[in-house]
Amino acid sequence: MALIAMNSKLYLYAAATITFQMLACSRSAPPIASAAQANGTDFVAENRELNQPLRLIAYGDMRFTDPKETSATNPRVRRWLVAKIADEKPDAVLLSGDVPWHGGNASDYEVYRAETEPWRAAHLRIYPALGNHEFAEGTERNCLENWWNAFPELRGRRWYSVQLGDSVYIMNLDSNSSLLPGSEQIQWIGNQLSDLPTSIRFVFFNLHHPPVVDVQANGDASHNGRPNEHALAAFLAQAPEKSRVRFVVTAGHVHNYERFYQDGIVYLVSGGGGAKPYPIVRQPADLYQDPGFPNYHYVEFVESGAKLVATMFRVADPNAAAPVWEERDHFEVLPAVQSKSASKKAHTAGAER
Repeated sequence: MALIAMNSKLYLYAAATITFQMLACSRSAPPIASAAQANGTDFVAENRELNQPLRLIAYGDMRFTDPKETSATNPRVRRWLVAKIADEKPDAVLLSGDVPWHGGNASDYEVYRAETEPWRAAHLRIYPALGNHEFAEGTERNCLENWWNAFPELRGRRWYSVQLGDSVYIMNLDSNSSLLPGSEQIQWIGNQLSDLPTSIRFVFFNLHHPPVVDVQANGDASHNGRPNEHALAAFLAQAPEKSRVRFVVTAGHVHNYERFYQDGIVYLVSGGGGAKPYPIVRQPADLYQDPGFPNYHYVEFVESGAKLVATMFRVADPNAAAPVWEERDHFEVLPAVQSKSASKKAHTAGAER
C-alpha cells in the first residue's frame, strides 16, 4: 500500500483491498472512520462493526467557540445536542459544516474537542464537511491546516466517501469548491456513483450550502440557494444511478430545519446545531410546515427493513434549565427500487410522511 499526494487530495492505491483500523479512541478527535480500502471508497465500516439496525445522525452549524460568546451561538444548547447524540450511539454523525465559528482560530477547534468529549467516550464515527465558517478569519491554507489538525484522518482531502455496511454510502462534499459541470469535484462524484457496490440502497450527499431551500423574499443570495449547489441538484437529477439507489442530500447554512422532495431526491436543511437561529417563511414545497421557532435540532435515520425511518429531534425550550426533546418531524425514506405493493402505497416514492 502507498499514499500519493495529487491535486491537493490524497489517493490510496494497493494491489488488493486492505482494511484497517484508522483511529485509536485515545486520539484527540472523535473517530472519523474505521476502515479504508482500494476500490475508490475512502473509509469503510463493515456490517459487523455497526448497530443492528444501522442508525446515523445529521446536523450542522454548531459554531464551537469560547462559551462566553452567546450571540453568534448558544453554547448551552450546543452541549445539549452533543450529549444527546452521544446517548443515541449512532453508527455515524454527519456534520454539514460550520463546526467552528472561525476556522482560522485554532482555539475554536480546541473548544470543539473539549465539548465533544462525550462523542469520544461513545466511540462515535464523525464525518464533517467544510462550511464557510471553516474559512473565517484566516487564509485558506491556515484554515485547512486547522481543520486537518482537528480531523487528521482527512488530511489532504476536502471531499471524501464513506461506506456504512452494505446499504449506505456517504459523500461528504465541499461546497466552497466548484460543483459546476466539468469541475474536479463533480467528476469525482460521478466516478463514485458509477463504482457504487451493488448492495447500496441509499446514498447521502452531505455538504454545507443547500441545493434546495426555502427562498426568502428579502434573503441574501447565499441563503437563497447558489448556482454552485443548483448545479449539483441538476447533476443528481440526471444521474442514471438514481434509478436504483435513493439519494438523500443533507445540508446546513440556514440555521433552521427544512425538508423537500424534488426529482425523486430527499433534500434536508439541518442547520440547528447551536448557531444563532435564522427565521424563515416556509414555501409550499417545504414538507415541514411547523411554525415553531427556534429549531435547534438533529435528524436521526434508522434502517428498518429496506427503508430508512427519519426523525427530527428538537430542543423544546432553549431557555429551560435542562433539555426537553420533541419529535417534530417524522418521515420515511424508501428505496428507489420497491415492490409493486410498496410503490402503490408511497405516493411520494421517496419521502413518505
